Amino acid sequence: MLAVVVFAALFAQQLSPFDPLEMNAPHLLEPPSASHWLGTDEFGRDILSRVIWGARISLFIGFIANGMALTVGVLVGTIAAYFGKWVDMVLMRFTDVMMAFPVLLFSIALIAILQRGGNVLVIAAVIALFYWTAVARIVRGQVLSLKEVEFIEAARSSGGAPRHILFRHILPHLVPVIIVYGTIGIATSISTESILSFIGIGVQPPTSDWGKMVSDGQSYMFLAPWLVIFPGLMILLTVLAFNLISEGLRDALDPRHRSMARGVVGGFSTGGQALGTNQRTGIEAESA
Repeated sequence: MLAVVVFAALFAQQLSPFDPLEMNAPHLLEPPSASHWLGTDEFGRDILSRVIWGARISLFIGFIANGMALTVGVLVGTIAAYFGKWVDMVLMRFTDVMMAFPVLLFSIALIAILQRGGNVLVIAAVIALFYWTAVARIVRGQVLSLKEVEFIEAARSSGGAPRHILFRHILPHLVPVIIVYGTIGIATSISTESILSFIGIGVQPPTSDWGKMVSDGQSYMFLAPWLVIFPGLMILLTVLAFNLISEGLRDALDPRHRSMARGVVGGFSTGGQALGTNQRTGIEAESA
């Protein structure tokens, strides 16, 4: 599913059967048909074409916002954990302050102040501003445990510069964590962008956007439900796909999680076998 969405986003111009902005008065609110596979909206625009172009906007904002959040979060978390003391205290208290802000409320306020609703880069930056904090916390915990490992101590004892130790020894060990939480972050960024567009401060018309399509279509929910169903399904399936991929990556890249899962499954199997044995023993005793 995710591969289809990414492919559609990359080749939206070639795959779209119609211009997503072209209005067609004779075909207002047409249901799905052979000519318009997903129907048309209140302006006669083809829903399939708008869904395809909406994939490009959603994925672009998701990747850009998540890239910004990862960059800031990894830098803050790594520096705070490695240097410790007052550096750690200042950076983590600042992180706590940022985490205390209600994300949606302050996103709305910032976009309104900047008066740049519809600018995808501003939307991505605002989303990243509030989501780097979780990455910073996770990375800090990883670095705190890593910097006590023997090979880090050896590098420090041999006179290695902090910059060399961070980039050569610590950051490469953070790659699995960054990949897993980066994948989750893309799903979070896409859902946040859809919410902002739904309430009217995200991507602005006539640009095709899934959240805005759901918002515009809710007025015709009972008359033309396909206006809401198809873009809503795209948001749901795309976010779900990224979450499932992150779960799979965590299982593949985190040996501790793998061993824990095997232990739980093994415990269930052993417990089930023991329960079955006890039940059979009880039945045989009653028969005797």
